Amino acid sequence: MEPVEIIEDGLLLRPWRATDADDVHRACQDPDIQRWTTVPRPYLPEHAHGFITGISPTAWAEDTGAPFAVCDAETGELLGSCGLISIDRGLDSGELGYWTAPWARGRGVTVRAARAVARWAFDTLKLRRLIWQAEVGNHASRLVALRAGFRVSGELPLAHPNQGGRPEAWIGSLLPGEVPAAGEPGPAGPDTLEARRAAVFGRPQPVLFATAGASELRLRPMEERDLDGIVTACRDPDAVRWTTVPHPYQRGDAEGYLDHARLSWARGTSATFVIGDADDAYAGTIDLRLSPADPLLADVGFMTAPHARGRGWMPAALSALSIWGFTTLGLARIEWRANVGNTASQRVAEKAGFTFEGTARGGVSHRGERADVWIAALLPEDLR
Repeated sequence: MEPVEIIEDGLLLRPWRATDADDVHRACQDPDIQRWTTVPRPYLPEHAHGFITGISPTAWAEDTGAPFAVCDAETGELLGSCGLISIDRGLDSGELGYWTAPWARGRGVTVRAARAVARWAFDTLKLRRLIWQAEVGNHASRLVALRAGFRVSGELPLAHPNQGGRPEAWIGSLLPGEVPAAGEPGPAGPDTLEARRAAVFGRPQPVLFATAGASELRLRPMEERDLDGIVTACRDPDAVRWTTVPHPYQRGDAEGYLDHARLSWARGTSATFVIGDADDAYAGTIDLRLSPADPLLADVGFMTAPHARGRGWMPAALSALSIWGFTTLGLARIEWRANVGNTASQRVAEKAGFTFEGTARGGVSHRGERADVWIAALLPEDLR
């Protein structure tokens, strides 16, 4: 396949040149490119030279890929990389890959480039499908894919996980006729909830603060040093009675909880915080779980360590987490549920401002049986 140039929407997409090597080397020093792509680490000048003079022309010549340098159409400045990293002529399918140079971010460069490459792949190469995949947690890449028209439909294991990264990948597909026109905002635009959530979950989990009387509390990500405290809390008779934690609770269960908390943050589906006391020691956990059916709805779950009960810490933590959910995640409703009779949990919810709404008969499965549950909710206006 002969290399081509594409000019569209203020961009020039062209084959790589030997003179690009210094800019490629400079761009690939960026921590985000090294974190989320498979470029060598450390990235040396010879890696850039090898890509431009070896890997790229070979892909064109053997019809196995179509890598483009993404440049400003007027100035010629290198802005990034975008192209087909693989082509399967048997299936008429290709995979889109890209990175944005750190000096070109925030300008919609890669969205425009991805749309241009996709149109060329469908119109000129007559491909019938494009796929995209990225490690779960790479929300910036996911936003580009969505804005280019891809439908992100699930997860699959990565064939070659990044060193130190997660093995799970998001996967999306794009078909002819689904690419937004040049200049159209497309889905997941800057003012959408999808973009807002990506900005939150694409960064490290924050630390929140709460005050209960004279006690200053930190709501922080769970760490390995919390595992012993979690095991102790989950072996408490009240935890076994009112929650669905495994029984008997083992350290492996706590390790699984930690891994689940980290993966859920990467996915953008929930936020699990440890409540740290004045010494930042484990005093409980609290989860905010986003509804998969309603993006404006979430529910909460919490557990106080036995030694920390009766101090008003959990209501303060629940209030702080709820405020964060409304103001940062844009939630419209947060729900609380507890098995009928769990008055300690009920008091926490009431002190945090939740309004009791009723009882759902047989509303939850609890240790092999259906149990009735209380339901309460908090709305943004309740805080005002």
